[in-house]
Amino acid sequence: MSLKSDSPSFVLKAVEDVAYEDRPIPELGDHDVLVEIRKTGICGSDVHYLTHGRIGLFSSISTTLSELISGVIAKVGTAVTNVKVGDRVAVEPGASCKRCDDCKAGKYNLCTDMVFAATPSLPRYYKVPSDLTYILPENMTFEDGAMIEPLAVGVHSVSYLGNFKANQNIVVTGCGPVGLVTMAVAKALGARRIIAVDIVPSRLDFAKRYVAAEVYAPPKMEKDESKVDYARRNASLMKDQLGLTDRGDSRIDLVVECSGVEVSIQTAFHVIGTGGTVLQVGMGAQDAAINMGALSAKEVTYKGSFRYGPGDYSLAIALVSSGKIDLKPLVTHRFTFDQALVAFKATKAGKSEDGKDLIKAMISGVDHTADQA
Repeated sequence: MSLKSDSPSFVLKAVEDVAYEDRPIPELGDHDVLVEIRKTGICGSDVHYLTHGRIGLFSSISTTLSELISGVIAKVGTAVTNVKVGDRVAVEPGASCKRCDDCKAGKYNLCTDMVFAATPSLPRYYKVPSDLTYILPENMTFEDGAMIEPLAVGVHSVSYLGNFKANQNIVVTGCGPVGLVTMAVAKALGARRIIAVDIVPSRLDFAKRYVAAEVYAPPKMEKDESKVDYARRNASLMKDQLGLTDRGDSRIDLVVECSGVEVSIQTAFHVIGTGGTVLQVGMGAQDAAINMGALSAKEVTYKGSFRYGPGDYSLAIALVSSGKIDLKPLVTHRFTFDQALVAFKATKAGKSEDGKDLIKAMISGVDHTADQA
């Protein structure tokens, strides 16, 4: 395929300040590839970067936006052997240093020198080390490829960190895109019960349709009720309503907390079964009070989950290509490259201008139409 002479890019300049720029086509190192972007998805962190310039401990000013990427290999470095020009690929957007202790231990997602989507990820061309590209099977679309990034987050939390097994029970708090793919992974691995928790009825309805989840809508806080007391009351109502116990077949083996809301985190420790695991995926409350009594008495394992690591992308692709997970229902809105700002505003609002609820917005590559999957 022939290279174009320009690389238009959608760039974050400052908080609420974005611009279209024509950036130079990156020069490749021996082990790099150049990907012509076909689809880019928008995630919640992108909206945080756009509106606040950071999310949690991480800032992203003077760089480009979004890391859900798929495309076609347009050029390869001289030492690249795993892909070739013309291959359709999903792109893992975080390049680690490959030298630090975390990288050597196989935990490259914890690398402090990670370069995460720091070259244009909403341009025509994207430069990335070749080992971070994954060939898409013929039965997967470019939209599927872009959605592998959030799915890999679900794989990392449920399969790798949660060690989730068939016939176990899971609760997922927060039914945004990451929560939904987390449930999809649990279903693909043979979950007995999947329980979705959210305060938005339409999200619960979608979870019920998407993965046949049981659903729970937390009550409102009462006047002068503390967060700790609310969490205890909320957990009691949830366990009564769904018939959950601390032991036996009705115990919860894994809670994946995807909202980052403090009372949701606190509720998890009352809901989790004895000996179970609570995984923190959502980034929200920086300093949350948790129930140390439940943590100790039930011998709960509490872990943080950060992005994805070795094998997560490959397993995510395998689950989709084998038909165990269908990502297509999650893409609810599609935009052209020229409509990128409209796509970000819709994602921030959670709905488009016509009022349709948004789960995942997908932006097509430069010179490609929105309806090309």
